[in-house]
Order: sequence, then C-alpha cells, then structure tokens
Amino acid sequence: MGETQQPVGPDLQVGVAEQDIADGSMLVGHVGQTLVLIARRGQELFAIDATCTHYGGPLGEGLLVGETVRCPWHHACFSLRSGEALRAPALAPVHCWRIERANGLVRVREKVEKKSPPQAATPRAAPETAERIVILGGGAAGFAAAEMLRREGFSGPLTVVSADQSAPYDRPNLSKDYLAGSAPEEWIPLRPPEFYAQNNIDLRLGTEVTAIDIEEHRLRLPGNEALAYTKLLIATGAEPVRLEVPGGNLPQVRTLRSLADCRAIIDRAKEGSRVVIVGASFIGLEAAASLSQRRAEVHVVAPEPRPMERVLGPAMGEFVRSLHESHGVVFHLERTVAAVEPQCVHLSDGTRIDAELVVVGIGVRPRLALAEKAGLAIDRGVLVDEYLETSAPGVFAAGDIARWPDSYSGERLRIEHWVVAERQGQAAARNMLGRRERFTKVPFFWTQQYDVSIDYVGHAAAWDSIEQDGDPGARDVALRFRRGGRTFAVATIFRGRESLLAEVAMEQGRSP
Repeated sequence: MGETQQPVGPDLQVGVAEQDIADGSMLVGHVGQTLVLIARRGQELFAIDATCTHYGGPLGEGLLVGETVRCPWHHACFSLRSGEALRAPALAPVHCWRIERANGLVRVREKVEKKSPPQAATPRAAPETAERIVILGGGAAGFAAAEMLRREGFSGPLTVVSADQSAPYDRPNLSKDYLAGSAPEEWIPLRPPEFYAQNNIDLRLGTEVTAIDIEEHRLRLPGNEALAYTKLLIATGAEPVRLEVPGGNLPQVRTLRSLADCRAIIDRAKEGSRVVIVGASFIGLEAAASLSQRRAEVHVVAPEPRPMERVLGPAMGEFVRSLHESHGVVFHLERTVAAVEPQCVHLSDGTRIDAELVVVGIGVRPRLALAEKAGLAIDRGVLVDEYLETSAPGVFAAGDIARWPDSYSGERLRIEHWVVAERQGQAAARNMLGRRERFTKVPFFWTQQYDVSIDYVGHAAAWDSIEQDGDPGARDVALRFRRGGRTFAVATIFRGRESLLAEVAMEQGRSP
C-alpha cells in the first residue's frame, strides 16, 4: 500500500563484498527496480524483498530478531528463511531471492519460486466428528483467524458470520488515509472477493446471530436456522458509544466504526463545510486530521484539558494540540456537547457552533451480550486463558472483547487495538488446531495525524512518571511510562527501531 520506491543502494546483481555484511546486519540494494534486503545470521545469508507487504514500510530500517525481520512502521514480522508474514498487520509474505556466493562477492539472482499454499479442499458432507470451525465476527480478529486457519492447512468447513454488510476491510484506514481521500478504494478490502471462494470460506455477511448454544455447539440465526461447530471463535468486536444528548440521533450525527459509516461521513464532509468532532482521543483526532485535509472547517469538543493526555501524557498532548491548530483545527476543551440541532451544536458553556456534520468519537463498548447470554465467564470482557480459550472448552475469544492474562504486566488486559485483534485471531486459529501456543504478544498501536505517526508499544493504564528523551515538537521523541520502577509502555515519534527494541524487551520480560 506504500508508494513505489526507487532503487537505492548497490546493484545486487553486480554483487557486494561479503566482508561488508557483518553478522546480525542488513544491507538494502536493488535487483532491477525491486528493493532487496540481505541479512546475515552467522554464516548464513538471506535475501528477501525489502518492502513490507502491509503499507510498504522499509524493512532495512527495522530490526533483526533471530531469523526474522520486523518492520519499523507497524511492527509486522517476516521470516528471513521463508518470507512468510509471521505477525500481523502484514498478512502477505515477501519474496525470497536466491543468493550466489563466489570469490568474496555476494550476488542476488532470481526470486525463489514459492510453493503454492495448500488449497482448502471443497467441503463435503462430513461425519459428525469432523472439525467444523465457525468464526463469529468479520473484523480484524475474525479475518486474521480465517486466513491463518487456511494458511496452516485446515481444510474442513470454515464459516465466518459477520453482521457487517461489507467483506473484511482495513478498519484503521477508515479514520486515516481513506477518510482523508488519499487512499484508493482498492486498499480497503483485506482480500479480494475471490479469496473467500478460492479458500472455501463461507462468508455470511449481514447476518445477526441471536444466540450461542454452548451445550449443543450451535449458533442460532434468524428464522430458526442453526449453524453447528466443533470449535468456535467469538470475535464480535465493539460498538461505538452514542451521543446521549438532545438531538444526538439527528441524521448529521455520525459515528465512525464501519466502512458504511466512513462513506456516509465522506458524503457529508464537503470542502468548506463545518464539522464538529466530539472526542479528542485517537479516532476523533484522526478524523479531525483527515477531514481538515478535505478542506472542511473542523472543531473538536472534549472534556479534558489536553487531547490524548490520558493515554500519552501532557507533553504529547500539547504537541498534538499544536499540530492540529497549525492545520486550522479549533479546540473547545474542558467542555462537552449539551445538545445538537439540525445546523448547530450547543456546548456545556453556552457556546454555539454552526455545523453541518457531527462526528462522535467518544469510545467504544465491547459486544458482550451473546457471550454473556451463553454463560461464558465475563469480567469487563470475555475471560480467556493464555491460549485465548474461554470458560467453555473449544470456544475461543479474540479482539476487542477478550480479556487475557498479559505475561509482561502480570495483569488481565482488554485492549481495543487493530494489531492486537489480528494477532489474537492468528493465535486463536493455531490453538483451535491444537498448537497450544501461549499468546504473549506485546500490545502495539499507531496513530497517524497529518504527516506525524505516533507509535505506542505496551500498555500503561496508569503511571507515576514519564521519562522523556527528545522533543515532540521536533518530531523526534521517546516517552517511557513507568510505574514501580518498570516501564509499561513506550510512545515514540519517528523512532521506529527504538519502538521495536522496546517491544522485544517486553517480550523477554525486561523493562525497556
């Protein structure tokens, strides 16, 4: 999804001196117009595409970890040996290249032909004991689980039931480039329509599940239809919190969660129109940045004194505010919306803002009703163990609803991050196949506002100090959120490698 990169570095067909590639190092060059990364581990040399398959991040600026390389942009991870995308958000592999070593030179020759992934056999009438996997939810976790099940060779019946009218799509883009008008339509689907047919995934869109029958291993659908399963993944996600004020249900008051929501906002956000954003956290501020890039006049209303201060602290909050103000955004902080009328918004201090569109970004609530009604253990989320299995054997949960035991913090977490949901979906898929892999991934998210990307690794609901290295205003900073002498989260601007190092440290149980 990134822009086409021009060839840089040495011509790897001509070759580079082997002595110039030290153990544990990477070198980026080109083969024709394609950027290729060479990495060395001991006496072995590997060559793979140098561009991440997620958004086109430069892998050569990332981090080698064992026989893998991690992308500095959004922490995707690829195998140097096979090119496989080992961790979301990248789902597609990179190519491997054949290396030739002779006379002290290393030359990169042609791409290595990959074996075709195993095609899922056409489901047949199977005995009752055969595995039938059902995924409830077509968002990040649900799609990642379905894709991983087929990638891992599961060939049994696989059904994804989604209440959304659209096939799984790239939700982070809805508040970022797509909303800003700079991402083409083809970026949005996570896979083309033919993917589901080719992989024999029964994708049921616009389908509401009425109940989960744990004892009978069935989902209840409208019209008395039942859908049997042997393993079930519940990934119902979250729904946006609505604006509970007079006029809060008027047509111009919109939330931003689905592709349909995004398109409705785009239809109303004309150049020169005035938009009120309710909420100054990530969705609200990403929407503010994107709509201001569409040349709308944007006002942000929020009760806190600084945007994003609750998550990122006061220094980053001040920077974010100044960043938006430099693009013409007007803040109305320490205020709330009192009422909405057809062409205006009334604030708690009596201020009136004329507006044609109101976008509400005041948080989400996990969709727990089905899990709770089914009798699963619930505590501010669906409780799962380290394998993401719920209190009912064979029933797993992932994404915004799952509350899991985090190995680094020692706490149970429920986090509404896209990458976390994808990685949990992948882990749940492998565990539904009996892999018994503990989910130990460190939470990660990023927010893009204008030309600034803030990365956040770990989780710090509270802290007693923030260690700051650098200056947010210079767009070069790392903030460490510490409690009890340990770092629980690290936020950075344009320090991708440092963010990756913090992720690895937390995976290893070390305080970065």
